[in-house]
Amino acid sequence: MDQSTYIIHNGTVLTSHRMIPNGGILVVNGLIEEVFEGAGSYPKDIHKIDAGGQYISPGFIDIHVHGGGDSDFMDGTVEDYLTIANTHASYGTTGMYPTTLSGKWEDFINALDVYEESDEQNTAGAEFLGLHVEGPYLAMSQKGAQDPRYIRNPDPEEYEFIIREYPFVKRWSIAPELPGAMEFGAFMRKHGVLPAIAHTDAVYEDVVRAHEVGYTLATHFYSAMSTVTRRNAFRYAGSIEATYLLDAMDVEIIGDGIHLPAPLLQYILKVKGTDRTALITDAMRAAGMPEGPSVLGTKGDGLEVIVEGGVAKLLDRSSFAGSVATMDRTVRTIMKKANVTLVEAVKMASLVPARIMKIDHQKGSITPKKDADIILFDQDIRVSKTIVKGKVVYDG
Repeated sequence: MDQSTYIIHNGTVLTSHRMIPNGGILVVNGLIEEVFEGAGSYPKDIHKIDAGGQYISPGFIDIHVHGGGDSDFMDGTVEDYLTIANTHASYGTTGMYPTTLSGKWEDFINALDVYEESDEQNTAGAEFLGLHVEGPYLAMSQKGAQDPRYIRNPDPEEYEFIIREYPFVKRWSIAPELPGAMEFGAFMRKHGVLPAIAHTDAVYEDVVRAHEVGYTLATHFYSAMSTVTRRNAFRYAGSIEATYLLDAMDVEIIGDGIHLPAPLLQYILKVKGTDRTALITDAMRAAGMPEGPSVLGTKGDGLEVIVEGGVAKLLDRSSFAGSVATMDRTVRTIMKKANVTLVEAVKMASLVPARIMKIDHQKGSITPKKDADIILFDQDIRVSKTIVKGKVVYDG
C-alpha cells in the first residue's frame, strides 16, 4: 500500500478562519492535496488515519526557541539540535527557528556550524526553518537574562561575516537605539534577513526610525522593552508605545501566562489583534523537563537558573530567564486568559508566524498545495500526533 498518499478523517479541521466538523484532508507526497467534509470519495485501500473526533490542525511554528529536553542550541552539537526538535514535536511544533543568545563568539559560531548537518539528520522532529540570532547587540539596561559579559554594539565586520557565511540565518534581534543599528537593519533587509527590536531602551523616535529601515517585529513583546520615561522633566514614549502605534509592526508574545499576565495579553490583542500577534515559547533547555536547577545558554558557560512555578528565573529571582513553555501550552493559555477562540489561537501559533517569516505560501494553514504539517489534538490541546511534510514524527 502506498503510504505517501493517505487521508486524515473523522475530525474537526481547523482552517485559518473556521472549523469543518466531520472533515478531513488528503495528503499526497508530503503536501495537502484536498480538504473535504464527510467521508470523501476515496479508494477503499487508501491508507487512512482516523482522527477519532479530535481536531485536525496546522502544525505550530515557533519562531523563537532556545532549547528543550535539557539541550540548548548554544550547546552546539547535532545531538542537542535533534533533542530539541524531537522534544517540541511531541507538543505540536512542526517547524522552528533555532535561536542563539549572547555568549562566547566561539560558542556562537559552533552553534551555527552544526546547523546544516543537524538539518540533514533531522528526520524525527520539528523542521528547522532557519536560524534566529538574539543579541549580542542589546541594551545593557534591558539585558534581562542575557549574559552582560558579551553584550556590545553592532559590529559590521561581525554581522556581515555571519550573513555571508551562514545564509540560513533568517532573523536577528537587536536594540534599535544602539550606534550602527540603522545600518544593521538596512543590511539585514538587503540580504533577506528579518531585523527585530529586542532588549531595548529605545524611545518612540528610535523605533520609528528603525521601522523605516526595515524593523517590523518586536521580540518577546514587553519583555526587556522600554516604556514611558522622563528626561529633563519631559515624558517620552518608549518602545512598547511605539510598537502599539506603528500598525505594521508585528509582535511575538511568550504565551506561558507568566511573562505576560491576562490583562496585558488582552490589551495586546485589543490593540494589535490576532493577525499581528504570534505565539512563541522562548523556551530554554528546561522545557519538557522536571522543575529545579538548570542552565540558560551553554552548559559550560551559561547562567545558572532555577525553574519553579512553570517558569525559569535567575537565581536571585530578579528576572525571568526564558520560559519552559511548549506551543500547546501557549495555545491553551491565550484561549483561557485572553478569551481567544480556538481558531484564532491556532492561527497565532501557525499562520501568523509563517507570514511574519514570509513562508506562509508554503506553511501555516491547512490549504491545498501547502506542506502537510499537521497535528491532532483533543479539546485540552493535548497533542496525539505530529506530522511534518507528510511524515509522522510523533505518535503519542
